Amino acid sequence: MSKIHNFFKGGGGKGKSKGGPTPQEALARLRETEEMLTKKQEYLETRIEKELALAKKHGTRDKRAALQALKRKKRYEKQLTQIDGTLSTIEFQREALENSYTNTEVFKNMGYAAKAMKKVHENMDLDKIDDMMQDITEQQDIAQEITEALTRKIGDDFDEDELLAELEELEQEELNNKMTNVRLPSVPATPLPSKPASSKKKVEDEDDMKQLAAWAS
Repeated sequence: MSKIHNFFKGGGGKGKSKGGPTPQEALARLRETEEMLTKKQEYLETRIEKELALAKKHGTRDKRAALQALKRKKRYEKQLTQIDGTLSTIEFQREALENSYTNTEVFKNMGYAAKAMKKVHENMDLDKIDDMMQDITEQQDIAQEITEALTRKIGDDFDEDELLAELEELEQEELNNKMTNVRLPSVPATPLPSKPASSKKKVEDEDDMKQLAAWAS
């Protein structure tokens, strides 16, 4: 925690002087160094390829020239390895500086926002807010009571079951009146003549006898 405090406060045994570079300047220098070393890498890779081709060209015909080319190739490869390590270190340092700068800006902005919030809350009293909310709740209750009073029915306080029973009585009375006014057909005063059941049978027998007599003659 003390190191972080010293970083933001500018303290520490090896803190930067008043004329020290800003984070942006330091990042720009690191990027320039990375670009320079990258170009050096490309140059060394090209030299390594040329020395290897030269060694292959001389081969066993000129062993001394071939060995000199291979030695130069080894030196270039050693330099290339050293540059790779240096680039890794610079990249780590650049990322750490970028993160530190980002954290510093975030810290500043959060502090700025905290001050603004504190200024807003200076004119706000929690007791007054509580009283205000109670007043709002009370006024809402009063408004609800007024609404219920205005929408309440006046003068029509009747029992709905009694009204339905009375309506059924009226309907039954109307039905009885209709049944009373219906006229049924009158019954004849004199009995209707009835035909003997045997007369039809007698006529059929007579017809059969006539057909039999006609057939016999």
